[in-house]
Amino acid sequence: MTRLPRLLRAVLPTLLLAAPLPACAQPAPTARAAAVQDADPALWVVRDADTTIYLFGTIHVLKPGLTWFDEAVRQAFDRSDELKLEIVEADPATMATLVRTQGLSPTGPTLTEKLPAADRPVLTRWMKQIGLPPAAYDRMRPWLAASMLQVQSLVQVGYDPASGPEQVLTAAAKTAGKPVTGLETVEQQIGFFAGLSDGAQVAMLDETLDEMPTLQRSMGRMVDEWARGKTDLIAKELNDGITRSPEAMRVLLTDRNKRWADWIAARMAQPGTVFVAVGAGHLAGPASVQAELARRGVRAQRVRY
Repeated sequence: MTRLPRLLRAVLPTLLLAAPLPACAQPAPTARAAAVQDADPALWVVRDADTTIYLFGTIHVLKPGLTWFDEAVRQAFDRSDELKLEIVEADPATMATLVRTQGLSPTGPTLTEKLPAADRPVLTRWMKQIGLPPAAYDRMRPWLAASMLQVQSLVQVGYDPASGPEQVLTAAAKTAGKPVTGLETVEQQIGFFAGLSDGAQVAMLDETLDEMPTLQRSMGRMVDEWARGKTDLIAKELNDGITRSPEAMRVLLTDRNKRWADWIAARMAQPGTVFVAVGAGHLAGPASVQAELARRGVRAQRVRY
């Protein structure tokens, strides 16, 4: 069965990587950086006579040491006139406001009260591990709690948002003078998560708690699949069976893939070269952006390197 936490990690909103923890949270020590390792993540290209669009799948947070920004990926980036990401990162003040207004519930049942009784002590234990007492998390909406748990737990074991492809690509684009724009706005991306029904959000948090003991291992497996360009395995992680929440799959993955395919198909009418980088989960499986492009008569070809 597809697990919602795996979907969440594959399409994790990039903006949450920079979201500030509540002031009472204490930073945890991180693991030592791993040795340098070559990575060859998947890359696709869509082209016609005067337009080229590269499609690159990312893992939004990585451990330092993976050398992925080289070979065909670097060549494609260097040939591109512009960089297109899921979003352009907002300033800290905007981020804090969005997290507060869309991720917190000042009234009504608390986060603890929304969970089944058996999960409540589990929530307390894992939140304590990332440095959050009940006063800091009990007004979080379930989607934010699930996201924060995964991100901060990964940071504790050495994953570094600064090593994420979006940050690396953005820095390179600014150095090269390439414009950087987003397929979505920060407000839209937060809205996809915040707009999920209470049932879908609670299911996401419930499954996140179930998988916390194996989070590091499953994330390591996903990064390894990404580094080896094994999109079939990433797709299997996401699409093997029926998720507990078809709503979450539709809102967070398939509907967005359709909109992005529409944008790419329309962009093909304008000359130039674009490097598009989105979460790897969007470029894997039968509902991928490439599959949606094929339905629109646009062929995406894998770049072999």
